[in-house]
Amino acid sequence: MRIAIGSDHRGVAARKRLIGLLERLGHEVVDCGSEGDAPVDYPDIAADVAKRVSAGAVDRGILLCCTGVGMAIAANKVPGVRAATCHDEVTAEMSRRHNDLNVLCLSAEMLGQDLQDKMIRTWLTTPFEGGRHARRVDKIAALEPDCGG
Repeated sequence: MRIAIGSDHRGVAARKRLIGLLERLGHEVVDCGSEGDAPVDYPDIAADVAKRVSAGAVDRGILLCCTGVGMAIAANKVPGVRAATCHDEVTAEMSRRHNDLNVLCLSAEMLGQDLQDKMIRTWLTTPFEGGRHARRVDKIAALEPDCGG
């Protein structure tokens, strides 16, 4: 799988560590920054990753900031992106099963490394169930301005 990953300044260390995990799991990683501890605006990073997902240049995206919330809000402005902040393995699993989440947003500071790793493994290996959930995901897509929403 080809995965874009990005973080603001508060998620740099976590992002770099997670790139190693993703590569060890056999995924191709596109690193969308940022670098260093100088403050950056998280919407810029979220837009970069989300646009790559929307365009099909990558299969999925991962975003990190202090809480993950701002990244999810920004990423969801891009058509075709379904981003959410997950807090544990259950929300990571269900975001895939029921919502076909294509951008995972994580807290870089409020989740331990082991939990981040488990969540990413779960999110990457959980399939979308389709069925009634596909109908609901289609209704979400229909709300996007380009789709007449």
